[in-house]
Amino acid sequence: MIRFSASLTTLFTEAPLDERFALAKRAGFAAVECQQPYGLSAQEIAGLLDKTGLTMALLNAPAGDWERGERGFAALAGREAQFRGSVERGLEYCRAAGCSQMHVLAGIPEAGTPADQTRAAYIANLRHAAERARQEGVRILIEPLNAADAPGYFLNCMSQAAEIVSDVGHENLWLQYDIYHARMTGEPLAETFRDHPTRIAHIQIAGVPGRHEPIPSEIPYPDLFQLIDNSGYRGWIGCEYRPRAGTLAGLEWMSAYGFGPERG
Repeated sequence: MIRFSASLTTLFTEAPLDERFALAKRAGFAAVECQQPYGLSAQEIAGLLDKTGLTMALLNAPAGDWERGERGFAALAGREAQFRGSVERGLEYCRAAGCSQMHVLAGIPEAGTPADQTRAAYIANLRHAAERARQEGVRILIEPLNAADAPGYFLNCMSQAAEIVSDVGHENLWLQYDIYHARMTGEPLAETFRDHPTRIAHIQIAGVPGRHEPIPSEIPYPDLFQLIDNSGYRGWIGCEYRPRAGTLAGLEWMSAYGFGPERG
């Protein structure tokens, strides 16, 4: 059964973050996710989840100053202390939210940094994060980002991510499959999913072009949803897209999957 979660980073942005939980619940979502929930305290997040009955499917560890172009620290040699601090901060929120999955961003290495140095830092940091999070019952996820949306980002495709997972060699490191990013990178979508069925812990979706609603778009989502459902995947599928004309107006595509607003 396909299960959708609402990205509170991209959906319901008509309202402040603390109001988006109730809006997601009323729209029919059972789960939410958030790239950067740190504008609210961990206790505030926990209270909003308790009030709405929503599940927090995923959150990101702090990724630095987004406006200045920072995109995490995991692959940045020399910033290990900052990365470990971001892991601890993220785990604090996971504990409060009852969230069992946390994405750690690789980051954008400085120009001229040797590739082997970046890779070594990434692997060492991921081993630390995977073990530390295991102690808390939280999975660590890594996600490739396409070069057009995130120029210079270290992790760009699922095959590269799978190699990193293998090299790290820790059972608590998982893949986050963003179908939008994969399409933008030119990866074969169905084949990519079939290649990693046991390591994909979370999926995200958006349409191409424009990163809007997934249906309609150039990506054959109905076929992909059928493939995912038939595979036995039981994780969440995160709706991480930018609505064309308001969040509620853009949810009609989900009705084909038994999704609808709360009644009464």
